[in-house]
Amino acid sequence: MYWFQYLSLGCLSICILTLLWHFFRLIKLGKPKDLSEKSGNIPKAEMYSYTIAMMPTNKETAYLHIPTFTLGMLFHIGTFAGFILFVTWFFVNPEQFPYWLTICSSIILAIGAVSGISLFVKRILFKKMRELSNPDDFLSNIFTTLFQVATLAYLMLGYDFAIPYYIITSMLLLYLPVGKLRHVVYFFAARYHLGFFYGWRNSWPPQKTS
Repeated sequence: MYWFQYLSLGCLSICILTLLWHFFRLIKLGKPKDLSEKSGNIPKAEMYSYTIAMMPTNKETAYLHIPTFTLGMLFHIGTFAGFILFVTWFFVNPEQFPYWLTICSSIILAIGAVSGISLFVKRILFKKMRELSNPDDFLSNIFTTLFQVATLAYLMLGYDFAIPYYIITSMLLLYLPVGKLRHVVYFFAARYHLGFFYGWRNSWPPQKTS
């Protein structure tokens, strides 16, 4: 391996260790405590929280912003694809990828990057979004979008773009556990707490009415 790959591995180790610290900190806090009388099925509510409740039609306001919701999903898919490729490239060089896999990966990354840029522009142009945003919102978008663009460039250009790719990836890995991107851990805790709260009160899953 080259020095820039060792750099990214070191940053990945720091990222994973920090995320594990966040995770065990959540575990240490224990389960939610509710003093009201239990009336629902918590396991079913938890299942609902992680599945059907995530649909935009079941969220408070997401159904009013379907285009933005869709861009966010595409942005996340591009990010996941980028991390899968990052791990894969420690074992297989981009030049060794089958042509069809290169094309499919390129399309996913390109769509993800365009979605990230679109969300960034929207956050700047729309007054309400600007008022709700903080520097972390912008930095998280920038680092993640750059990562997808760099992954796409490395996929297409190969070793000629290796150093910029691994440096950009290392920057994202270092920022991930300290900014809003650490919701990669807190997302699961938040959905668990929602399922517990509404399951305890028999509000989730919603009861069918005749």
